[in-house]
Amino acid sequence: MENTIADREAEVVEEFGMFTDWMDKYEYIISLGKELPLIEESKKTDDLLIKGCQSRVWLHAKMENGKVVFTADSDAIITKGVISLLIRVLSGQSPESIINTELTFVERIGLKEHLSPTRSNGLVSMIKQMKLYALAFKAQHNGQ
Repeated sequence: MENTIADREAEVVEEFGMFTDWMDKYEYIISLGKELPLIEESKKTDDLLIKGCQSRVWLHAKMENGKVVFTADSDAIITKGVISLLIRVLSGQSPESIINTELTFVERIGLKEHLSPTRSNGLVSMIKQMKLYALAFKAQHNGQ
């Protein structure tokens, strides 16, 4: 089975469709955050902090075999769950795919409207930073 961004988004939408109550969805997001593989402590540096997030979110990216691989951590459990969803959808994809995706799952599961305004801004900042990493890797690759 192809594992495109659209495929991964569809999986997330389907999983969230199992919950009717937003408290259950928050619980699920928290559980996803707890499952997020830990980022190396050496990567928890100020230059890897995402600007625009109320909580502290570290995002690291590297290229492996033409794909962008993300790792992250946060000191806020909901935020950690949100970044784990973004990593699940975007990590292991090509820079072009990441740059060109709309990430419709965020609206489709109602995430943006159920986050506080500051968390919603943080979500936008996380997506923006992931796309910036992808742009940088694409530019690096094209420059070689």
